[in-house]
Amino acid sequence: MAVTRRIFLKSSAMAMVGTGALPAWLARAAYAAVPPGQKQKILVAIFQRGAADGLNIVVPHAEQAYYAARPSIHIPAPSRGAAPDAAAIDLDGFFGLHPALAPLKPLWDQQHLAIIHAAGSPDPTRSHFDAQDFMESGTPGVRDTDDGWLNRALLVDPTRSPSPVRAVAMSAQLPLTLQGHAPALAISNLDAFKVAGPVNLTGDSFEAMYDQAADAVLHPAGQETFNAINVLRKLDFHHYQPANGALYPQSPLGNSLKQLAQLIKARVGLEVAFADVGGWDHHFNEGNTNGQLASRLRDFSTSIGAFWTDLGSIGEDVVVVTMSEFGRTVHQNGTGGTDHGHANVMFVLGGPVRGGKVYGQWPGLAPEQLYQGRDLAVTTDFRDVLGEVVDRHLGVNRLQSVFPGFPARPAAYRGFMRT
Repeated sequence: MAVTRRIFLKSSAMAMVGTGALPAWLARAAYAAVPPGQKQKILVAIFQRGAADGLNIVVPHAEQAYYAARPSIHIPAPSRGAAPDAAAIDLDGFFGLHPALAPLKPLWDQQHLAIIHAAGSPDPTRSHFDAQDFMESGTPGVRDTDDGWLNRALLVDPTRSPSPVRAVAMSAQLPLTLQGHAPALAISNLDAFKVAGPVNLTGDSFEAMYDQAADAVLHPAGQETFNAINVLRKLDFHHYQPANGALYPQSPLGNSLKQLAQLIKARVGLEVAFADVGGWDHHFNEGNTNGQLASRLRDFSTSIGAFWTDLGSIGEDVVVVTMSEFGRTVHQNGTGGTDHGHANVMFVLGGPVRGGKVYGQWPGLAPEQLYQGRDLAVTTDFRDVLGEVVDRHLGVNRLQSVFPGFPARPAAYRGFMRT
């Protein structure tokens, strides 16, 4: 069987992509841990698959058109004496958090959480699959892009982090955003991280499989995988205890972020990470302060809150950015839900974030202000948000290489990341 540019090595818990000859970064350093005292800038991207309802996540409670459009699924405006879970949590007098996002309010108060509303893709598609691919590739409207913006960000300076676990996705298969020329791992479960069958990782059996490979691409991919295994096998994931009293929910996202916290604190050279969580496509019975969306948001906020608590002082060097492929219609539908929309909301949180503010131009919800007469209009391109994080946090300033065809924005477009 011919082996193409992408090579996937799969076991019960891992997949890895490798390309070409043995990368220079791997030849220079076998297992590069971060030296004590040296800081490591880390970016964690979280994808909310299914098109989350940004208008009920960060509520424009001062806009009456919001309530007129959603008679049964709106989030009540903040009011004195309201029960904590019965109304939006006020942020600035105009916007408020869904009450299920209460674990994120302390990050807002500490100015570590920034919100960008009316953000999204300029492409008009309402297809989940196309919109997710466009957001992961960073090339809206281009269907044949076969690598991702997060992978391309690593290529701008491939020597900065020589670790074989520089890029990790907490998933069974490598997502598009991490596919490309830079090696990246997909790990579904660190505790089960192993090669299927009785293999002596320090012996000859695993390496021999690849030493005997005739294909010039397959052998390096196996060597990269072996080096990653050799790093991670030294860590005790099973007995890990979160710090600072952090309590992760027993959910896919909670488990993913708990494992990422372990990797970050182990200082094995992780630089970028990806996690995703589904269940956001609420065409019927979406609910308001309770219901399907509220349940999703409780897990989302509790997981992120525990992650931030667990990191402690390390969080000063970590940035988390969240995204969803598009938003939902402004008006609720006839089955108590919302349909595929356009603009959405993005969160950016972390130590280097200038938070405590909702960024972006609010387009309004009056009929004449809606996109195609039905949706929140996009006023901030999602690439502006990701570009600022990549530039200001990771120090990757060649954004044309990360987002091809997208013009670099002037400094006036920026502001939520500290320099």
